[in-house]
Amino acid sequence: MITTNGWEEYCTWEHSSTVKELYARRCRLEAEEMTCASQAAELLAPNISVGDTVLDVGCGSGYFYHSLAKRQIKVDYYGVDASPSLVQIGREIMPSYGLPEERLQVVRVEDLSGYADHVVCMNVLSNIDNFHRPLERMLSLARKTVVLRESISDVSKYQYVADNYLDEGHPLNVYVNTYEEEEMVSFIRLHGFSVTTVIDRRTNGQPELVIDYPHHWKFVVARRD
Repeated sequence: MITTNGWEEYCTWEHSSTVKELYARRCRLEAEEMTCASQAAELLAPNISVGDTVLDVGCGSGYFYHSLAKRQIKVDYYGVDASPSLVQIGREIMPSYGLPEERLQVVRVEDLSGYADHVVCMNVLSNIDNFHRPLERMLSLARKTVVLRESISDVSKYQYVADNYLDEGHPLNVYVNTYEEEEMVSFIRLHGFSVTTVIDRRTNGQPELVIDYPHHWKFVVARRD
């Protein structure tokens, strides 16, 4: 029998109680701020004007809002994520910190349209099949800047591997991709942006094991020409 809940059934982010607990603690400010979140906020800050909007793509539970608020970066924050359970965590907790629940929505990148002044996306593109189409959508949305943090190196490497850190009974695979820097930078430039790459503060240019696979984290800051 055919059903239509395949996205949630096969979405790795829906099947990790450890991740859900961590995201809830981040929303409640019970966990240390992510270094990448603090760095993303600092990279974004010089480009912000009063009244700007920030769209956090792959927001998890929306805890990047805390990094902006901590630095008194005055923006209208919106977050979207494809994982219903992670978004629900944010919708339950974040209103207590000033973020209305309707600012967090269950949306896949492919379904996005419209515009935002700034788009932020961290640790997402490296775990999907490829970066071109979702990044193109984000570039089309952004009126001013796009800030990315992904696994980026001198050469591309695509892997589809078992995520052995999921809850028992969910033997699912996930992409662990590293993208060639020049390919990604050239792609962004073709869409009318100037591009700067920035060393990731947490890893200082060294690979970091995530689910036992090396990730080569780097920031990309794109400013619309």
